[in-house]
Amino acid sequence: MELATIISAAAGVCGIIFGLVIFFRNKRSDDAQDGKKDGVVLTELGYIKSGVDDIKRKQEKQEQQHIEVISRLTAVEASAKQAHKRIDTIEGRRGDYE
Repeated sequence: MELATIISAAAGVCGIIFGLVIFFRNKRSDDAQDGKKDGVVLTELGYIKSGVDDIKRKQEKQEQQHIEVISRLTAVEASAKQAHKRIDTIEGRRGDYE
């Protein structure tokens, strides 16, 4: 009877030990999988950040081009205004001759 008690106690202890070993092994495996998932997420976030930075650079270039176009348009409008004044002056002189 004592042998049966010792064997069952040893089996219980072995069961607990095997259970703990399997638990810690699975925990390490789960941690590794979580680490891989976190790595993928961080990589994707890096790609998104890079894309946003590219969009910002392109937007800044577009804004600069817009400012240049407005400046050139203002110069063209001023030149056209002066040309109209000269044309009006020329037409006024021609009107005197007709």
